[in-house]
Amino acid sequence: MAKDKARYFTFLLYPESIPEDWEMRLESLGVPIAISPLHDKDLSNVEGQKYKKAHYHVIYVAKNPVTAESVRLKIKRCLGSRSVAMVQIVVQSMENIYLYLTHESKDAIAKNKHVYDKKDIKLLNNFDIDRYITLDVEDKDDMLNDICDLIDEHGLANIRELRRFVRVHGSEHNLPSMKIINSVLRSHTGLIRLYFDAVYQERKYGRGDIDRETGELK
Repeated sequence: MAKDKARYFTFLLYPESIPEDWEMRLESLGVPIAISPLHDKDLSNVEGQKYKKAHYHVIYVAKNPVTAESVRLKIKRCLGSRSVAMVQIVVQSMENIYLYLTHESKDAIAKNKHVYDKKDIKLLNNFDIDRYITLDVEDKDDMLNDICDLIDEHGLANIRELRRFVRVHGSEHNLPSMKIINSVLRSHTGLIRLYFDAVYQERKYGRGDIDRETGELK
């Protein structure tokens, strides 16, 4: 029976089991890789042990579909025979597994896990999470509705204002990068233009259905 093949994988590395130049060696593999901050504050379930053994979470993007075993052997050749015990195919969304690098995924937040600083994530060989996020039709519809709501609620009159808003406040509204938002808006430019135009018209002429003294709808 053929073994499952994929392009996206994840595994753990422990500092005591890898060489000092492990990052440089991983980079030499020539594939996109994301490395978490050192997880040294994960609470342990073992009695008498406060924290789990310190470790790194790694995301590995293969050039072509391969097996998890082939990736494991490649990492062992690169970092040594004791470097990695198990490699797993990413079965959930890449966005979620990326957020887990710092414990900012929904499941990690729900379990109240320690949150690590995203500035300490290391990206090798041009790893860009936006390239690996796929949205289904329902996700795209939800995001489009969210963007239209933001345009309306915050009075954004054009795409530049939307871009600035996403850059400054995107994380507050759980928005992805502008690159992903653009991919959704591209096929709905007519609708977005109507929202922008409505905001512009209100700025220019004001709203006749709002009481200027109370700010309430008449």
